[in-house]
Amino acid sequence: MLQQAPTPTLLPAGLSPSFHGPLLMASQVNGHSSDSSSQGGEPLREDLQEFLSGEAPLHQLDDLTKVNPVTLETVLRCLQARYAVDTFYTNAGCTLVALNPFKPVPQLYSPALMREYHSAPQPQKLKPHIFTVGEQTYRNVKSLMEPVNQSIIVSGESGAGKTWTSRCLMKFYAVVATSPTSWESHKIAERIEQRILNSNPVMEAFGNACTLRNDNSSRFGKFIQLQLNRAQQMTGATVQTYLLEKTRVACQASSERNFHIFYQICKGASTDERLQWHLPEGAAFSWLPNPERTLEEDCFEVTREAMLHLGIDTPTQNNIFQVLAGLLHLGNVRFADSEDEAQPCQLRGDATCSIRTSALLLQLPEDPLLETLRIRTIRAGRQQQVFRKPCSRAECDTRRDCLAKLVYARLFDWLVSVINSSICADPDSWTTFIGLLDVYGFESFPNNSLEQLCINYANEKLQQHFVAHYLRAQQEEYAVEGLEWSFVTYQDNQTCLDLIEGSPISICSLINEECRLNRPSSAAQLQTRIESALAGSPCLGHNKLSREPSFIVVHYAGPVQYHTAGLVEKNKDPVPPELTSLLQQSQDPLLKVMFPADPEEKAQEEPSGQSRAPVLTVVSKFKASLEQLLQVLHGTTPHYIRCIKPNSQGQAHTFLQEEVLSQLEACGLVETIHISAAGFPIRIPHRNFMERYELLRRLRAPTSSGPRSLPPAEGRSAPFAPG
Repeated sequence: MLQQAPTPTLLPAGLSPSFHGPLLMASQVNGHSSDSSSQGGEPLREDLQEFLSGEAPLHQLDDLTKVNPVTLETVLRCLQARYAVDTFYTNAGCTLVALNPFKPVPQLYSPALMREYHSAPQPQKLKPHIFTVGEQTYRNVKSLMEPVNQSIIVSGESGAGKTWTSRCLMKFYAVVATSPTSWESHKIAERIEQRILNSNPVMEAFGNACTLRNDNSSRFGKFIQLQLNRAQQMTGATVQTYLLEKTRVACQASSERNFHIFYQICKGASTDERLQWHLPEGAAFSWLPNPERTLEEDCFEVTREAMLHLGIDTPTQNNIFQVLAGLLHLGNVRFADSEDEAQPCQLRGDATCSIRTSALLLQLPEDPLLETLRIRTIRAGRQQQVFRKPCSRAECDTRRDCLAKLVYARLFDWLVSVINSSICADPDSWTTFIGLLDVYGFESFPNNSLEQLCINYANEKLQQHFVAHYLRAQQEEYAVEGLEWSFVTYQDNQTCLDLIEGSPISICSLINEECRLNRPSSAAQLQTRIESALAGSPCLGHNKLSREPSFIVVHYAGPVQYHTAGLVEKNKDPVPPELTSLLQQSQDPLLKVMFPADPEEKAQEEPSGQSRAPVLTVVSKFKASLEQLLQVLHGTTPHYIRCIKPNSQGQAHTFLQEEVLSQLEACGLVETIHISAAGFPIRIPHRNFMERYELLRRLRAPTSSGPRSLPPAEGRSAPFAPG
């Protein structure tokens, strides 16, 4: 898909102010400059020193295509110089680089600045900003003769600022895309704008958490479609979410926290609400680690106000918070090992009080709740006889955690559906959309499991989308057009994707196969299977010093070690049918909606022992949703914002070169700059070009002696070249 120029200004590539031609391409291999011993190495080093010691201050280079020569070192030094003078946005050809300031910069996102970029005749001539990207997508939708949906793909590591960037872009569109013509339509536009903006704090409260890398880390992916009518006014929006990290409800890593909403209710509840939800001051909850930390995201009133704007009234809000309090008390239920395997595990300490309080808040019968956590129901034989088997302590803990994760996941999905019903426009009222993709960044922790595998898999797919759309497609198109072009090498991550999702054998297929086998899964066996079946992949590694069974995947952003213990069980994500049956007995109005007593649903959850129906695993569902997302993205004109984290500690005024360098290498920024600098910046389909400038042809007096040229083939691109 060919991207239209944001303005009708004709600017040949050879005359572009950012054009430097294919500079030293032969000296570039996957973004790394060859050393001085290679051919042309010494001239490159001299050019580099001359550039870095030149008179032009590095911080004034607002487009990295102006860097000459383009190397990792020159790009890094330019970004560092700009960061030192509080300049956080830099163009890199088709990409905008956004450095996280790690401090409030209010004047950088004011409504006045939004309007300045929106009203500018040529916003690309202003300083680089996310508003430039926002305005370009908006003008593309507005000016294209055949409107094409636009998308902005915000990428970067966890903590690089993706969520903040998406939030600011939504505010930008709310300001510039609501221009009603009457007072009545003004009130409607105001309501739509308010609801769309208020979806952010609610989704962040329930879907974000403090991690080792980021105080406000998105623990789910989201794709927001901002819907525009024929007059380019925003009429509504929809939110599509991906893979909520629900395990965080019951399990938090050291120095991390649970979802923000749990801390909000514990810190922000009034005295009466504390009594109602059984949350006394100073109460300790196992699932509420590090409560002494105070974050900006702990503001309960902001969440409540936003929920009101979305149509969630106060009684329903109180119902939600009561359920969440019930989950906190459920987390304090502890079990002791049973001396007799035929007897259920006994409760430890104050667990009796906790189970009673949890049952009260969730409006569940106390005895059946305790029985369901401690006793497993087994159906066996042709007659489907029912046997009751006491669970071990570990099984009791697993069932307790499963109950909490099930309730929270259903609550999150319910909230998303409420948000969509509140902000989604009628299908007949909008024609195009601008999509904002904010997904979890690439992650590597001391202990990585299925969640990190899925998150990094999603990042691999999006990196491939960028490679396919820009690095590869742009160069192939120049070759098709017959233009002189020296191909720039780049890092293609297809080999890593083949390892993760390839056919017939991949990591995903092996994990799914383990889920289908009717046998206990061994972490060591899974490691052996992966290593033996995929031994030929250059992206598969092994840590011989690791004491726990694991495997290493060499991702585009770096190697990550995944532990195989618990991987298969997480992929199965089993929900004992008796847990669902228990929740269907709740008298809580909200739980009744989320767990309806549906006989058909119950029949589906209790398949026959003889059934061999394929298991719908977490990986399978995530892969399907990812493919659906990419299909949507392929139908849009994409724009890219690369968020860069200057340091891992989240400190302002700190630029750590090694950390930034690894991010620049991973995202292939140098290759992107080379292709952008040497390429044709303005390209539109020939038919659109002729329609737009037909008047100029008519105004020109025809000459009988002049040569006549045949028009290019229909649909062919018309790059503007010198001459």
